Amino acid sequence: MKTEILAVLTGKAIPFRGDEPSAIGKLPVADAVAVDAMGLVGDEQADRSVHGGIDKAIHHYPADHYDWWRGQLGAVPLLDAAGAFGENISTTGLDENSVFLGDRFRLGTALVEVTQARQPCWKLDHRFGAKGVMAAVVQTRRSGWYYRVLEPGTVRAGDDLELVERPWPDWPLASLFGLLIGGEAKDRVADLRALRDVPALAETWKVRRAKLAEQFGADL
Repeated sequence: MKTEILAVLTGKAIPFRGDEPSAIGKLPVADAVAVDAMGLVGDEQADRSVHGGIDKAIHHYPADHYDWWRGQLGAVPLLDAAGAFGENISTTGLDENSVFLGDRFRLGTALVEVTQARQPCWKLDHRFGAKGVMAAVVQTRRSGWYYRVLEPGTVRAGDDLELVERPWPDWPLASLFGLLIGGEAKDRVADLRALRDVPALAETWKVRRAKLAEQFGADL
């Protein structure tokens, strides 16, 4: 599985809602960007308690979803180019049904690993100036996903994103999102139990899995 990287994007933290900062406004970078353990060098996150870090170093959102969003939101200028959802990487041909937890990709010369789907927050509604964007992400599983960096390197638009390993083929991201975020846990107790044995899962989502497992008796 190989696809061309359409855009590599970075952003700086600036005032977003009043004095509250955000770096969701990512812009494309034409030159090669260094990739280290914290993501794309030069990229910022305003609140590292919920964005960025080792397990959420790089955010990928499929350009494939943009047509659907135009159908929902109309001619929103944000959807005219990559970056509307604060993503660092834009491609076509991959989505939450074809990408799996733990997938390892060669991103340019870096090696990255899928750690979780993106859990949406209120900032999407504020960014688009529309209620229901966050809710629609949850309902439709059009979430995007995060990578941790296993090997540093460089990446630029036009490079390949190539799948090199799929150790956990039972965990497409749409299914993972439904289990941990989409309200399916009570009906998927066996899956909650099985997910305990997948080390690629982001630490914060391991905590979420454990809480849901306790709630529904999955680990008994």
